[in-house]
Amino acid sequence: MMPLEGVTVVALEQAVAAPLATRHLADLGARVIKVERVDGGDFARDYDDAVRGMGSHFVWLNRGKESVALDVKNPEGLAVLRELIATADVFLQNLAPGAAARLGLDAGTLRARRPALIVVDMSGYGPSGPYRDRRAYDLLVQAESGLVSITGTPEKPAKAGIPVADIAAGMYAYSAVLAALFRHARTGEGAHVEVSMLDAVAEWMGHPLYLASHTGEQPPRTGLAHPVIVPYDAYPTADGGQVLIGIQNDRGWTRLVTEVIGKPDLARHPDFATNRARCRNRAKVDAVVAEGTKTFTAAELVRSLDAAGIASAKLNSVRELAAHPQLAERDRWREVDTPAGKIAALLPPATFADTTAAMNGVPALGEHTASVLAELGRSRAEVKNLVRKRVVATTDHTLS
Repeated sequence: MMPLEGVTVVALEQAVAAPLATRHLADLGARVIKVERVDGGDFARDYDDAVRGMGSHFVWLNRGKESVALDVKNPEGLAVLRELIATADVFLQNLAPGAAARLGLDAGTLRARRPALIVVDMSGYGPSGPYRDRRAYDLLVQAESGLVSITGTPEKPAKAGIPVADIAAGMYAYSAVLAALFRHARTGEGAHVEVSMLDAVAEWMGHPLYLASHTGEQPPRTGLAHPVIVPYDAYPTADGGQVLIGIQNDRGWTRLVTEVIGKPDLARHPDFATNRARCRNRAKVDAVVAEGTKTFTAAELVRSLDAAGIASAKLNSVRELAAHPQLAERDRWREVDTPAGKIAALLPPATFADTTAAMNGVPALGEHTASVLAELGRSRAEVKNLVRKRVVATTDHTLS
């Protein structure tokens, strides 16, 4: 039995944060009904066309869901959505600030009717405070949270290469839903959960946030280097590659200079013997290590570091990740259906020994509109009338 089998989630969602949370719920067996706009659906569908004409964000975030296309600003469409929510265990939304309340879909209204309902509201900055009405996108929150200020090189800040604010909020929403479902199973209580992108990233800023708060100093940007451990950086190899080397303690330094780069006299040199000394002499340390690593190819260097018990990693491209031998050996890829045919998708990180993630297909816009409306008691003629009035959209062309 799938862990969330029998749980129904209705999601009025778009972009990244909320769809990530509900995709994880779907992978665990929940039925996720994704409510999309009739005029194009979730705008992440059209961020790009990289996956056989489909948006890469959308394919990543929306497998295993049923797509129902509704005009929720139309009273008839809103009525359908309310009927759907009445069948759900969880309602999750990440509309623009205030939009859910204007539709009467705020937690207070919904839970007054059904106290057992779990309502999750996701936003950029939370429901109160001076920023509550501001629109928030991932990069904006990366900047507002201070993350950009500590990311990049000493010369220039940079954003993270993935939407970390969206992902952080999505994962906190996902874990909160699981906690709320657990409590509901024991007590029958519902819940109102609020998750903001800024709160999520502020939590992830833990170490630099506490450092700055207690010292008054801005943590430096150090590129690939660790700010307080040396050597902990990428070093060049003879074949043009780069290998990250992480030395956690002075014993590791001794093994590096003795067993890998062949300069055992540096183990006790006063400029290098301790991590504090190496931090003071970072440029010297990096020059010595780079001189040694350039005598190896990347593969040779990794083998030598492994033999010496020193942590390392090859600086891979994203294409190299896609072909990573560890993922292949552990059978981490599965085929999933999409409107454009089967594609490879990664299993979710948390796996159960006695069951496999659902990994169901990526839906076309409105693919499940007709079947879900039929479950709600709408006749075929009624659905056809709603399609004609553009209250709903469906892939069933016989209803057009």
